[in-house]
Amino acid sequence: MHDVLTALEAIRRGAYDYILKPFEKDQLYMGVRRALEHRHLKLENRNYQRNLEELVEQRTAQLKGALDQLEQSYDDTLEALGGALDLKDAETEGHSKRVTAYTIAIAKAIKVDPGLLPQIARAAFLHDIGKMAIPDMILRKPGPLTPEERELMRTHCEIGFNMVTRIPFLREAAEIVLSHQEYFDGTGYPRGLKGEQIPLGARIFAVADALDAMISDRPYRKALPISHAREEIQRCSGTQFDPTVVEVFLAMPGTLWNELRENIGRPYRLSQQRTV
Repeated sequence: MHDVLTALEAIRRGAYDYILKPFEKDQLYMGVRRALEHRHLKLENRNYQRNLEELVEQRTAQLKGALDQLEQSYDDTLEALGGALDLKDAETEGHSKRVTAYTIAIAKAIKVDPGLLPQIARAAFLHDIGKMAIPDMILRKPGPLTPEERELMRTHCEIGFNMVTRIPFLREAAEIVLSHQEYFDGTGYPRGLKGEQIPLGARIFAVADALDAMISDRPYRKALPISHAREEIQRCSGTQFDPTVVEVFLAMPGTLWNELRENIGRPYRLSQQRTV
């Protein structure tokens, strides 16, 4: 048919070519040959795309596996450092493990970006790493510290920061390590940060750290009940602690903390704490 509209409609419906009658046999063969070649190229391209997608998926899975192994090797190193710190400061053995689990539980309740959880977990676990440089006579002193000893003890935040910030994958965690003794009202140390100037991870950690300090045995007293810890944290809301974090903490069941204490795995795996 010598009709342009018919030809356009045929091509719109997927025809490769349009041959008018009467046609030459060679013209028909050439048209069919070109159509078959076109179809062959389309199939080759489709197969290439499919194979390429499969190859990309395989390479992505391999890369993710390699990154997961690398991340686990990092955490293995951190766990070894935590073990070394426990040996140096035996009175608080297990504190870093417990406070990491508490910190991540609160962070997840606050709905912190999941991508931040690994850094928050590592910072919580390493918060006291600067104490490696504090003399044993101060760390293990049974009585109260002198003003000079207290000042020296306070340097552990900056020492820890300087240790951790040199490691590329811990640079975000380093800021939390530096800020873990800051108070919400600005009376903490070492920089006197106030409110949201303090990294969120450090504000969450502060509540978890205080909780563990109160509900754990200490050389000078037995562990306090959870109810006492909740009341004390509520009392210090707005001064030592971020009120928003305290509100979330108080909404969490009091039985959770003892469950976390009892279920921390041995051998301890830092990566497991992100799923508590």
